[in-house]
Formats: sequence, C-alpha cells, structure tokens
Amino acid sequence: MTALSGTMLAVGLPANIVQAEEPLFTSQSSSSNVPASTADMTGDVIYQLITDRFYDGDSSNNNPASAIGEYSADRTNWQLYWGGDFAGVAEKMSYLKNLGVGAIWISPPVQNISSPVTDSSGLSAGYHGYWGMDYYVPDPHFGSWNDFDTMISAAHKNGIKVIMDWAANHTSPEDVNDSSYGVNGALLESGKELATYNNDPNGYFHHNGGVTNYSDRYESQYKNLFNLADLAQENSAVTTYLENAIDLWASHGVDGIRMDAVKHMSSGFLKSYADHIYDEHSVFIFGEWADTSGSALWNDEVKFANASGQSLENFDLNSSLRNVFAYGSSMKELNSALERQQSSFDWSNQLVNFVNGHDVSRFLSINDDKTLFDEATVVNMTVPGIPSIYYGDEQYSHNDSTNASGQVGGDPYNRQAMSSFDESTRNFKIVRALSDLRKSNPALRYGALTERWINDDVYVYERRFYDDVVLIAVNKGNDSYTLSNLYTALPAGTYDDVLGGRLGGGSLKVSAGTEDAANIASEYVLRGGQSAVWSYTAAAADSPQIGNIGPTMGHAGDVVSVAGKNFGGQEGTIFVDGVPAEIKYWSDEEVDFVVPAETPSGTQNVVLTTSASVKSNAISYHVLTAPQTAVTFTVTDTSTSYGDEVYLTGNVPELGNWSTDTAEAIGPLVCPNYPTWFVMASVPAGMTVEYKFFVKKADGTVVWEGGSNHQYTVPESGTGAVSVQW
Repeated sequence: MTALSGTMLAVGLPANIVQAEEPLFTSQSSSSNVPASTADMTGDVIYQLITDRFYDGDSSNNNPASAIGEYSADRTNWQLYWGGDFAGVAEKMSYLKNLGVGAIWISPPVQNISSPVTDSSGLSAGYHGYWGMDYYVPDPHFGSWNDFDTMISAAHKNGIKVIMDWAANHTSPEDVNDSSYGVNGALLESGKELATYNNDPNGYFHHNGGVTNYSDRYESQYKNLFNLADLAQENSAVTTYLENAIDLWASHGVDGIRMDAVKHMSSGFLKSYADHIYDEHSVFIFGEWADTSGSALWNDEVKFANASGQSLENFDLNSSLRNVFAYGSSMKELNSALERQQSSFDWSNQLVNFVNGHDVSRFLSINDDKTLFDEATVVNMTVPGIPSIYYGDEQYSHNDSTNASGQVGGDPYNRQAMSSFDESTRNFKIVRALSDLRKSNPALRYGALTERWINDDVYVYERRFYDDVVLIAVNKGNDSYTLSNLYTALPAGTYDDVLGGRLGGGSLKVSAGTEDAANIASEYVLRGGQSAVWSYTAAAADSPQIGNIGPTMGHAGDVVSVAGKNFGGQEGTIFVDGVPAEIKYWSDEEVDFVVPAETPSGTQNVVLTTSASVKSNAISYHVLTAPQTAVTFTVTDTSTSYGDEVYLTGNVPELGNWSTDTAEAIGPLVCPNYPTWFVMASVPAGMTVEYKFFVKKADGTVVWEGGSNHQYTVPESGTGAVSVQW
C-alpha cells in the first residue's frame, strides 16, 4: 500500500487512537463464549420507531380500561394512540433483519398519562412516550412486561439489539392554575402516587416557570420544557427513583439507552447517572441535545459528549445534510460539518447520525425527490458515526399536512402509521447493501474521513482504517462531472459499486501512485443524481487493530468492550494503563474486559495483545476515581463583570485536576440570583475532595478564589450539596 497525501492521518485513524506503550503485566481471565457488553454499536444500523405507529400486534390493548379516551380507532386524531405495541414490533422482526437493522430504538416504554389533555392541537395523549407517569411499569397501550420480554427475545434471536428511549427530564404537561389539567404532572412508582406538580411537599419538581430562552443554561436546565413538569434531579429521592427505574428496565435485557433532552438536565447528574447504569449494565448510551454548531451552547454540548460517558444524536450533521440535499446548499457545507465533527468530538464514530427523526419534518415533506433522499441516506450510512434510520424512510413515507406551528410534515405528521413493509424499494435495498458493508469493512465503523474531490454538487470522500478503505462519490446536481486527479487509498485494481448501480454508479479503476503519493483513479464521469460506493477490505493479519471502545467512561469493576479486527480466536491479554484486566469475552473482533482496581483515575490507554504476543494500537478510556455521586456546589457573593464566567475545579479528574481549562474544569456555573452561583458536578462517592472556584474573565485571564482549598465529603449515594462564600 502506498502512502497517503498529507491531509489524512497516516493510517486513517481517529485522534483518540494512538501508538501503544509496552504493557507491564499479564492479564487475568474468566471469559465466556457470550459477549458481556452491548456498548459497541459502531457496526450496527439503528432503526428508530414509534411503538404506537409501527404495527398493531395485539388489538386487545388498544383501549385499556386504565386509560379511557386516549385511543383513536379511525386514526383521525394524530395526537392519540393508534394501536402499535410491543407485540407488533416483535411480529415484524424478520422484516427488520432483512433490512439489515442491528438495533431498534423504541419510544419510551413507561406508563404515560392515563387521561388526555387539550392543547393547541386538540385532544392529546402520550402515544409518543414522552409524557411519563409511572416509570416502573409498561404503558398499557403497549402491552405487559411479558410482551416487552417477548419483543426483546425476538430481537435478540434475530441478532438485533434493543435501545430504549428514556425521558428522565420531566413527566407530563402541567398547568399551575389548574390542578385538574391532565394528571397534573403526576409521578408514580408501581401505582403509588409520589407527587403531583401542584402537590409537591417533598420537592420532586422544579417550580421555576417555563423556558423562554433556550440559550440560557439556568433556564434550559431548571425550568419546564414545553410546560412539562420538570424533575428536580438534585433531590436524592428523585435520583434514587430514576436509578432504580432504569435498573428495572435494563434488567429485562435492554442493550442501549437513548437519553431524552440531555440539554435540559445538569451534566453532573447525567454523568453520575450514566456511571450508575454502567455499574451493572455495559450498554450504549446516547443523548438528545438538539443544537447545531451555531448555537450559543455548542461548546457545552461538545464538552458533554467528551466528558459524560455518553454520545449524542448528531443534530449538527443532520442540519447540514438537510440543507445540502433538501434545500440545495453546497456540498462544502457538508464537508465542513464532518471536519468539525472529527475535530470537536473525542468519539465521533459513536455519534448517532440521522436524516429523519420524530422531531423534524420528514425530508420528503421538504423536498419530494426520492433520488436526493436516497443520496442523503448513502451519506448518512457512510460518514463517521452510527447511522439511524427513521421508521418508514425505507418506504419513502411522508405526510405533508401542516401542523399548528405552520410546519409542513412536522410533529405529529412525521409520526404516521407504517405505510407498508415492502422489501423491494430502492431505499430498502440501499440500506441493506450499506448495512452489510458496515459489517464487512471496518473502515465504515472506525475510519477517519478525508475529502478527495468536491464542488457545490459533488462530494467524494474516503473512510480508512489501517488498510481497509471505502471511497464514496455523490452527485446531487443535474450536471455531469469528470472526476480527474482523484486520489485514493484503494489499492490498484478495479472496484464494483457496492450499491449495485441502483444510483447509477459503475466500476472504478485505480492505478498505483508514486512512492510519496496516494494511488490515483482513472477519470470517472459522475452524472447528475448518481452515487457510488467502492470498497476494499484487507485480509486478516497478525497485527491487532482496535477501532472503538465503549462505554468510554467507568470505574473499577465496570465491563468495557473494545472492537476492531485481528484479535485472534485464542484469548490474549488486555491492559489498562499497563494494568492487566480480567477478560469476560474474547473474539476476533470484540473483547470485553473488567476495569482493574489498580488503574489510576483519569484518561488512560487500553492496549490489546494477541495470544501470539502481538501488540495493538492504544485507545483512550476515562477511568473514574470511584462510583459517582452528583453534588450541587454553590458559591455566594462572587464579584464578576459582564462576560465573566465562574468555574469549579478540584483535586480529582472529575473536578478537572485543578485545571483552569474550560474544557476540563466544571462549569460555567449558573447564576439565576446574582451573586449566588451554582453547578451540579459528578464526583467520587464517599471521598473527601478538595476544590476551589475561579473566575474566567471576559479577556481570558483567571482570578482564583483566595484562601485555603475547600474540603467536602461526598455522600455514598443519592445526591449532595455544599455552599461556600467567596
């Protein structure tokens, strides 16, 4: 293989993958032939479905006695239940398998409000799952625990994981002036009422009004989102409720969690919450933060993804995809978004990419051009990140009615019933072909991206992981372009279009380049509306190559998965910062291990050695000092000027190790009542930590709090709070 030109990493690896140091010890083993983790989903295609709108497998639960008035039998009321359920999802599992789905993402399964409300759209119920009431039981419209278990079993038998949507931010709509509105935001535990919004003596909810400024940190986190009763996660009773509830659902075999509305909860709570989950369940977690790079809180979003142990839905890329393919923007905008993604996020290959979703109008409602939609699908499936397909996209489903907000095809008209289960559509076949390619070629799972040829209409880019290469060419315009001087890491040879010509692609011939340059493709004419994908998968080799790790954060005793290739069939060794790890599962492409107790906290390297003593590259992992507890740190009487920000730092990695780098320190703190500032941070449970506050001035200079370091002994469980004066 000839060397690449200078714009790409030498072997096409993400920045968090580095050359390994020599390991120090020999690993331990108690492995089995069953994976111990479902945290790696880089090889999967996620299929998002709204349970109520997918398929009705059991009509007996359509109108349960416990929730009268929430069912629309003729499906004319788009805000009520239509009959889809767990049984329906289970019944269509073979269809999903044939599509190439590796994981299904179901809407929140917990019991939602038991009586409808009247809002701007008319009579409405929680068919979507985001108006939770009792987090300890399934919604009766979807079925019983047995039905849920049957769905999980059907998925697993078909090699499909199950991701559960989870709304820990809020319960249901409230009206401070009318306690009879809906269920008054009620929170129940296994049928027992704990609180309602207007009867909340124990402080389960925030009572700060509604969000009006979504760029304000305090408002976003501590006020009601869309008049939904906002849970007070700093209350130990609320945190314990949410921890026990998610443990219950995870114990039924859930493989991943999509965390709703993470922008609207404290990052400190969410980090400790993820740590709690990982203590017993090595699963994939990603959150919804619906901002793009132009948003005021973009840096907070990036910091969350890099430090919380959770990935994110990629709204920034989604915005660019839709601008480019639906609205006609330049391909250069898309390339800029992808470069930003790779430079900003430590784990860009774990971001969840999407063209359509339940909160945006369907693409075809914006631009009813199936070719452009198919090309957007190709990009979504082949750029860094995990692709998500919204149910019905493979059937070109859309409804172009205008909602109460004036959006064409927006909520709820983007949540139509599944139109058909036709396996012959072009989009279905494109998804299946690229799903197969993701499984067979590691470049699409782990590889970095390099732009190879671009203008306003055409984007040619390459994914490379060591010697595995995929080259993708997309022309969204009407004109033909000759791709001359097209350089590539593909070895010399002729490559057929993986899409089978479904979007007009043909074969590509590659010739060997000079010693100091990449190989070069013969001139290729890419006509208007055409796309092609060309792939090379290197043969198995002796050298092990790690491409992903998940979860990306945890403490001693947690189970973690590394994925890649050439690990070998015989068990080798795993080291975390040179410390041997107990191995729970070993295969040629995945190894699951236990974080050793002797590993120092902080960002450490994980290295694999084969049974033949051949060492892999290293990949970084965040080792927590101990299990985590969320603590609210408050400082009063702090003098600041306009544009200044207050931060917290301390003597453990979770508090930034005394760093004043805003990417490492905790904050900025919020200040709803000047001069009192506070922030919730995730810190080691049961440990006495030292900490201080500092002001980052508008000009970048730092002013430290004077005096000795503060000390605080963190509670073993629940949440904590401490306040000091500056």
